[in-house]
Amino acid sequence: MREAVPRPSQLVLPMFAVAGEGIRQPVDALPGVARLSPDLLVEEARIAHAAGIGGVLLFGVPDDKDALASSADAADGVVQQAVSALRNALPDLVVITDTCLCAYTDHGHCGLLDEDGEVANDPSLEVLARTAVSHADAGADVVAPSDMMDGRVAAIRTALDDAGHEGVAIMAYSAKYASAFYGPFREAAGSAPGHGDRRGYQMDPPNAREAVREILEDEAQGADIVMVKPAATYLDVIAAARAATGLPLAAYHVSGEYAMLKAAAERGWLDERQATLETLTAIVRAGADIVITYAAVDAARWIREDER
Repeated sequence: MREAVPRPSQLVLPMFAVAGEGIRQPVDALPGVARLSPDLLVEEARIAHAAGIGGVLLFGVPDDKDALASSADAADGVVQQAVSALRNALPDLVVITDTCLCAYTDHGHCGLLDEDGEVANDPSLEVLARTAVSHADAGADVVAPSDMMDGRVAAIRTALDDAGHEGVAIMAYSAKYASAFYGPFREAAGSAPGHGDRRGYQMDPPNAREAVREILEDEAQGADIVMVKPAATYLDVIAAARAATGLPLAAYHVSGEYAMLKAAAERGWLDERQATLETLTAIVRAGADIVITYAAVDAARWIREDER
């Protein structure tokens, strides 16, 4: 009689790719998460795939950064290498790539900067589009722009189609808030802004109606999937998005939300399994079709055990 129960196939695992071989760099702020070279990333993805999760979402952690995010669209970049390795080893795995520039710029912002140190929207679109095409060339099934630049979905869709990647989908971070819950991720990706913050292009947390407008705009530009981020602290926005669009809806259970559960469980204050599954159930109950979570593999196993 249960109305909303998350399925393993709805879960997507975020993963962090670095260059090299045999490299595993645990992330202190994200227990159980590590930056991985392509060979070890394939091993972890194989475990996740066997657990029945729906796919993986790749973030690159490059060695080289500059003001123009030059390494973001490199054919031999960290994400491009990881995608190729996954495609060769696990052809049935759905591979999603984040196309944001924050990990590739030396200033840590999600777009290029103008002479005044402000994010320059339109010049950033060209780099984002090239990056998306390079990921598709490597074998990505879905590209996911998380930068929140205006017009980036249309720019990426045009670039993908012109490059012969009409079948590559776009999962847009449509309602991405300037949240305090991204801290552990920024440690993992090395993407904290060097100056200022991202409130000029990410959404203000009090605004829900604006989120619906952003989602509908991305839908009009050609997004195949739209997203609300964060998830657990924005259930009302997920519900509003579900009512507004017929597109598949993703929600990102972000690093801070995951880390809080982990920290409380380590101190014996919460039952990790029950609290995690309750959280994911709430996100699905609110209307999400896809839940991106660092707990994807454990949650998939727990769900299957409960089914037995």
